[in-house]
Amino acid sequence: MQTRPLGRTGIEVSRLCLGTMTFGEQNSEADAHEQLDRAVAFGINFIDTAEMYPVPPKAETQGLTERHIGTWLKQRGSRDDVIIASKASGPGLDHIRGGPRLTRDHLRHAIDDSLKRLQTDYIDLYQLHWPDRNTNFFGKLGYVHKEDEDATPLEETLFALKELVEAGKIRAIGLSNDTPWGVMKSLELADRLGLPRVASIQNPYNLLNRSFEVGLAEIAQREDVGLLAYSPLGFGVLSGKYLNGAKPPKGRLTLFERFKRYTSPEAEAATQAYVDLAHQHELDPAQMALAFVNSRSFLTSNIIGATTMEQLETNLESESVKLDDEVLDAIDAIHHRMPNPCP
Repeated sequence: MQTRPLGRTGIEVSRLCLGTMTFGEQNSEADAHEQLDRAVAFGINFIDTAEMYPVPPKAETQGLTERHIGTWLKQRGSRDDVIIASKASGPGLDHIRGGPRLTRDHLRHAIDDSLKRLQTDYIDLYQLHWPDRNTNFFGKLGYVHKEDEDATPLEETLFALKELVEAGKIRAIGLSNDTPWGVMKSLELADRLGLPRVASIQNPYNLLNRSFEVGLAEIAQREDVGLLAYSPLGFGVLSGKYLNGAKPPKGRLTLFERFKRYTSPEAEAATQAYVDLAHQHELDPAQMALAFVNSRSFLTSNIIGATTMEQLETNLESESVKLDDEVLDAIDAIHHRMPNPCP
């Protein structure tokens, strides 16, 4: 398993990261432990979670994902062998603390609750799940500027995170679902005020959404704030299993109709082209899609997720898949014909 540096922290993380947002919803505690055991045995040392998980977020299941990871950590006694990343929720989920914010008070409560569920004394990478300001994320287009009268100032958030670092509760900080302005402003404040430096940014990146390449990729390289790529298979769409109206009974898009980001007619046409390309070169479509993400120089880690062990094995095997120039050129040709159908 290849490893890559996590920003300028000195921490090395595996190129594949195990995503866990299905733990507690589609996966039981036993399923979660089985996945974690297999991932670590394969060479993964990086596990990503969040206080709001599992997804879709609900009051009755909130926090179960971290709890399942916590019982695994306690049973295996393997805390020092893995890098745990979690996230504090931004505004919008009233069932978490009455509506989470990225204030000092909310972050102190959020980290303590996560540490308790995870049964650990520290989190290696603590991320801001989405911004506490008016901006575009989760695929929103058409930015309209509004004064951030109710936003939590970034300075307050970063000072709060500094306190948590100094208390030994977190080792490094990261952003998620953020913009080029958000990254550069955070870095500027860190440099000017002696605050923790952002080590990574967790944003969507896949064959159907390469928008990270515009602006953020350059920042990732020049500022050592690498991408933690989520949805590298577009909720499983790029495996091809939903093509032609197929609805596999246990598929996320079958079970949860709210996930429509990768299901437009334009996305289906692009997906068909990528699946056809994979078959032409005797590649598994999912592995080709993951291998493409793995090949990006601005990538720190590719967050894979699975609801079955069979899916997990397929995803793990992408680590050894290297796409030749012919396949990469063909991928770019499809992208130029049908660029980013799912922003």
